Amino acid sequence: MNFDPKNRQHLLIMATIVVVALFLGERLVLTPMWNSWKARSERLTKLKEQVRKGEALLERGDSLTSRWAAMKTNSLPADAATAESQVLRAFERWSQASGVSVSSIRPQWKRAGDDYMTLECRADISGNLPDVTRFLFEVEHDPLGVKVDNADIATRDTDGAQITLGLQVSGLQLIARTR
Repeated sequence: MNFDPKNRQHLLIMATIVVVALFLGERLVLTPMWNSWKARSERLTKLKEQVRKGEALLERGDSLTSRWAAMKTNSLPADAATAESQVLRAFERWSQASGVSVSSIRPQWKRAGDDYMTLECRADISGNLPDVTRFLFEVEHDPLGVKVDNADIATRDTDGAQITLGLQVSGLQLIARTR
């Protein structure tokens, strides 16, 4: 084949222009569009998940509201002395219902946030295994809003008939804000 050098030069220039245009088009148009599409797709996925979670919260709204109301009702009174007295009476109630003996109770207030405090009580309890388990059952099912934070169980004899329970419970005291 016989090519005219001028035509060949024009053909090479045109091919070079096409290659450069394709390269710039890919770098300046296609890649940013692809990245934008991926980012929007990820954002849509996140938004759909947030909407799903929001709808689930709305469905459980009445349940959550009633549970929060129960928590507020069962929280410790605003007066510290009354709250401590209420917790000490609860320990007495639990020990009488279960048959264990409580040797010591050490209450301590902790300010956990601006709108609530916790009363942590460390207690030493002794009794046999059924009595100690009944005591823990009484603590967990009492309407007073306390939770078991820590429980250390040890035996005082070789048979394991006498058990010592080191128990730490905490009660929530909500602090009303004035606006």
